[in-house]
Amino acid sequence: MYKNIIFDLYGTLIDIRTDEYSIDFWRKAVQVFAMGGASFSPGELRTSYTKYVKRALRRERLKHPTYKHVDIDLLQVFRKLYSDKGINADVSQLRDTAYRFRKESTLMIQLYDGVIELLEGLVDKRKKIFLLSNAQESFTIPEMDELGILKYFDGIMISSEERVSKPQRQFFEKLLAKYQLDPAECLMVGNDKNSDMQGAKSAGIDGLYIHQEISPDVEDESEIEAKWKIMDGDVRKILGYILSEE
Repeated sequence: MYKNIIFDLYGTLIDIRTDEYSIDFWRKAVQVFAMGGASFSPGELRTSYTKYVKRALRRERLKHPTYKHVDIDLLQVFRKLYSDKGINADVSQLRDTAYRFRKESTLMIQLYDGVIELLEGLVDKRKKIFLLSNAQESFTIPEMDELGILKYFDGIMISSEERVSKPQRQFFEKLLAKYQLDPAECLMVGNDKNSDMQGAKSAGIDGLYIHQEISPDVEDESEIEAKWKIMDGDVRKILGYILSEE
């Protein structure tokens, strides 16, 4: 019986489309930084942002040479961008910038049909609900709150905070250690056959795979190593599979 359900977020509970590449987005991003007193051209901002992201990733890889999958906190990138313009941004300003930056890059965001019913069903059955997400904490927590799902989680672990990301086994192990979870009592629910399913397997955690439009391509269903597979993206089926183990 699974006592602890670990969810991926984007592509599993939240359907999202973003654009961080078009010149139109970077024109909007310029206005975000202008509100904080920093003047950039779109090209300058994009170039500097990309440079600092790559530099931060290199530093994390040097700190963790055994990790193939690392992450960074974009707040530190935003801090450096402001510093380049002579502005010593505090945490409040950095978080406000992150919030606006994310809003400008988001084309669409919504819960998949059935998510609230799923989470409430798990709570009713006294399951513990956890999040393990490759994401930015400064983006993710506000989005979860605005979409009304933050309150359902007993524990949250986000890659930007831990500087490691799925499918790295150590990321899963950090979650297990922090919340004192037995992997045999855990189920990972996610939409990525590698990051979610292979990562969970490496940590001794069973998986439930759900295929969504934004999932990585799957040429053959046999590629997916999971206890259960939902190939039509129907979130409503998840609870039934979990409770079938009761």
